[in-house]
Amino acid sequence: MRIASFNINGVKARLPRLIEWLEETRPAIACLQEIKSQDEGFPGEAFEKIGYQAIWHGQKGFNGVAILVDGETPVEVMRGLPGDPEDEQSRYLEAEAKNIRVCNLYLPNGNPQPGPKFDYKLAWMERLRQRMTELLADEKPTIVLGDFNVIPEDKDTWSVPAMQDDALMQPKSRDAYRTLLNQGWTDAIDTLNPRGGVWTFWDYQAGAWQRDHGFRIDHLLLSPECADRLTAAGVDKAYRGREKASDHAPVWVEITE
Repeated sequence: MRIASFNINGVKARLPRLIEWLEETRPAIACLQEIKSQDEGFPGEAFEKIGYQAIWHGQKGFNGVAILVDGETPVEVMRGLPGDPEDEQSRYLEAEAKNIRVCNLYLPNGNPQPGPKFDYKLAWMERLRQRMTELLADEKPTIVLGDFNVIPEDKDTWSVPAMQDDALMQPKSRDAYRTLLNQGWTDAIDTLNPRGGVWTFWDYQAGAWQRDHGFRIDHLLLSPECADRLTAAGVDKAYRGREKASDHAPVWVEITE
């Protein structure tokens, strides 16, 4: 069973590319980030036409997450990350589908740092850690996936000097990500590609795609109950090179059913 994550960078702007990817790769579950759509404007009917049922947590103009499931309707568990009742940004959606708990997130970028946006990122990651602790205690097969906006290690970027001042690879960002893993979660792509050099994002600027100047910020974290069933993980890199593509490529994991 394939479970995938795709920061689509505008679901309506990229809809033809998104439909292509879904039909060509057919993940059982597909999690989208940065849908950049209000709830009422989300194109759910387009996915129904190709056999996917969806739930979504939208926001006008930016952020927003969605979960699409092939052949069944995902059962929503949680909308929004607990821990801050004043946080109105649409960045987290949790559901049950295909006998898996799926937690789809779009973690704050944190730039510029230092500053309030970086503080918000770190506070959000602490709230995420608390939720992931609860999920582990449930001992259900669980995947936490999405755009984490964290470059975990130096091997996960084309250039450490180019990114050294960015919020994505500050020591505090990396420490917070490592704390998540140390609870008992498995980073699927890193586990199967321990030497690194795997990118999931290429900026639109400075010919980054053409020069393969990318980095890895889209992650799939598996609970022990899912990690035991891990068979493959990868990046659908070619989709980044298509016309009017997102600046991210889809990432995916395959587990036994």
